Amino acid sequence: MSQPHSANQTRTTIPDNCIPDNYRSSHMSHIVNTDVLIIGAGLAGLSTALSLPKSLNITVLSKAGLEVCSSHYAQGGIAASLDKDDSVSDHVADTLVAGAGLCTPDNTASILGAGQQAVQWLCAQGVPFTQNSTNALDNTNTQEFSQLQTSDLHLTKEGGHGCRRVAHADDATGRHVMDALTIKAQAATNITILPYHEALELFTLPIASSQPFFTDNSDAKHCRGALVFDHINGRPLTFHSRAVVLASGGLGQLFKRASAPNVCVGDGVMMAWQAGCRLANLEFIQFHPTGLALDDSSFLISEALRGEGGRLYCPQTGVRFMLDVDARAELAPRDIVARAIAAQIDNNGLGYVHLDVSHLATDFVKAHFPQIYQTLLTLGIDITTDPIPVAPTAHYSCGGVVTDANGLTDVPGLYAAGEVAYTGLHGANRLASNSLLECVVVGRHIAAHLPQYLEDLEEINGDIYYEAAQSATTVWSAPILTDMQPVVLPISGLVAQQYGHGNKTLDVVDTNLAKTDVATIATELKALMTANMGITRSASQLEQALTQIQKWQDWFTDAESDQSDASNRRSPTTASELACFQLTRQLELATLIIQSAYQRMESRGGHYRHDYPKLSDIPRASVVEPQREPYQQHISAAQSINISKTLNNMWKTLIA
Repeated sequence: MSQPHSANQTRTTIPDNCIPDNYRSSHMSHIVNTDVLIIGAGLAGLSTALSLPKSLNITVLSKAGLEVCSSHYAQGGIAASLDKDDSVSDHVADTLVAGAGLCTPDNTASILGAGQQAVQWLCAQGVPFTQNSTNALDNTNTQEFSQLQTSDLHLTKEGGHGCRRVAHADDATGRHVMDALTIKAQAATNITILPYHEALELFTLPIASSQPFFTDNSDAKHCRGALVFDHINGRPLTFHSRAVVLASGGLGQLFKRASAPNVCVGDGVMMAWQAGCRLANLEFIQFHPTGLALDDSSFLISEALRGEGGRLYCPQTGVRFMLDVDARAELAPRDIVARAIAAQIDNNGLGYVHLDVSHLATDFVKAHFPQIYQTLLTLGIDITTDPIPVAPTAHYSCGGVVTDANGLTDVPGLYAAGEVAYTGLHGANRLASNSLLECVVVGRHIAAHLPQYLEDLEEINGDIYYEAAQSATTVWSAPILTDMQPVVLPISGLVAQQYGHGNKTLDVVDTNLAKTDVATIATELKALMTANMGITRSASQLEQALTQIQKWQDWFTDAESDQSDASNRRSPTTASELACFQLTRQLELATLIIQSAYQRMESRGGHYRHDYPKLSDIPRASVVEPQREPYQQHISAAQSINISKTLNNMWKTLIA
C-alpha cells in the first residue's frame, strides 16, 4: 500500500545499490555516450524506452528514486474508449468540452484514437488491471495479467466523462503500472536507468543543412544531449546522445499545496525553452478538487470516489452545495468543482469541505478503494462512516513545451511527452484520467518516429553526428499552432516600474532580501504562487507577485556580483551551487507563468480572473517564444513600460 507522501519531503538517503556497477564513479568518465537519452523515468519515459528498438542503447534519468514521480501516485486510472457502448468520438467530445475551446482537435483525436491499443499494450506489460470478473489483483498465481484483454477490464466513471471508460488497478493504478514497467525496463539489456541523476541543460548543435528549418537559419539547431548532475557522486556529467526525450513531469511544486512529489518544479519546461522551444498555456494549472486536507499531506482522494457516488458537503450546514453549482454536480469538470470548493472554504473559514461516501455499501468501498480506505484509517478516518476533509491542491499543468501528437518539439532531435509537453489534448482543463493515456500514446508515437529520425544522421569522428545527405527536416516538422496570442515578456529590472508599485509595501510576501537565503525564498515562492496564482486570480494579485519575484531576482543579481566567479550559478558543479541554480530557474519559470496569466484577460477552464470573469469570443493559446540571449532583448524599455496598456486594449478588442 502506498502511503501519503509529503510535497515537502526531503531527499531520501541514496541506496547503495541503486546504480549499475558499470556506472559507478570508479568506472565512469565524466562523458557518457548513448543513442537515446530519456530525461524522466515516469510513465512517459518508460513507455518510450520499452517501445524503442532493442538495437538502440537507451539511458533513462530519474532525478530521485524511481518511485518519486507523479505517475507512481496516480490513483484513478487511464481513460480510453473500451466499452462496446462507447466510442472514440464520444471520448473526444467529452475532452473538448472539458478543454473549454483550447484543445487541438486533430491532436486530441489522434491521441484518444490510440487509447485501446495503449491499454492493451499495458496489459501486455503485465499491469494488473481490475477485471470485470471476481479475480482479485493479488491472485497472481492463477491469473497471467499479460494475457488480459481490454474487454476483461472493469471500467469506472470520473468527472466530465459521459460514460464509464476509466480502466484502473484498484485505486492505485499508477503504482501498479509503474511497478510493471519498471520491472520490464530493468530487465531490458539495452536500457540503463540512472536514479538520482538530474538534467540541468540541453545541448544543441547547429544544423548543417542547405534547407532552412527556421525563418532565421542561424537559429536552426538539433538536440544532442544534456548536462546532468550526478547526486550519487556530487558532480556534473556530460551525456552525448543522438536524440533526447524530455519526460520530466510538471511544475506543481511551485505551489504550497501540491499533489506532485518534490522533484516536479518545471525544470524540463525551462530546459526546452532555453534550447529553442515554444511554451504554451502555462497559466492553466489544474487544481485537483479533493486533496486530503490534513496537516501538510498531499495525498489525493481519487475522483473515482465521486464517480461512484461520493458527495460534497459544507461541514457547517450539511448542504450538498454542488447541486446548486452545476447540473453534473460532483461530476462536473475539475475546474468547476475546484472553484466551488474554494468558494465554500472562503465562506466557512475551516480550510476544507467534506467528501462523504458513508452512504455507499461498506464492502463496496473497501473493495474498490483499498488504498484510500487503509491510508485514511491509519490517520484516524474511517471513510465508511466518517466524512473526509478535502481541499483543492495544485495537481497538473495543462500547458508546457509545444509538441505535436508524435512528441516532436521545435528543436529537431528533442521529443517531449507527458506533463512537460503541450500537445493540445488538455486545452484549458484536463479531463480526468486522460493524462496517463497521453503518456503511453505519445511515448509510443515517439518510439515509432525516432528510429527514422536517426536514420537521417551519420556518425563522424566517433561522437559527433551531422545530417546525412537527406536533411533531417524531411522527417521532422515543427508543431503548428493556430489562433495563438504571444506572451510579451518585460525587460528585467523594469517590472516594478511597469506595474506602478515602486516602493509600495505589498500585502504579499515582502522580505528583507539581505538576510534571505535560498531555502527561505523557495518556501516563500510557493506561498506567493498559491496566494496570487491560485484557483482565482486578478491583475493586482499578479502584479504584486511579479514585483516580489523581481525583488528576489535582484537579490540574486546582487549576491552574484559579490562572487568572484558567478558562472557556477549557471553551470553548478557542486550540490551547494545546485540549489541556487534551481531556484533561479524556478523564479524565471514563475515569471513566465504569471505573465501568461496576466495577459489572458478572460476566464476559461482552469484560469479564472476576478476582473475578467467572462469568456472571450475567440479561444487563443498563449505562447511564450523561445528564449534568446538574453531573452529580455525581445523588446525595448519603452515597450516594456507600456505593455499593460497595450495588452489591455488588445484583449478588450478581442472580448468585445
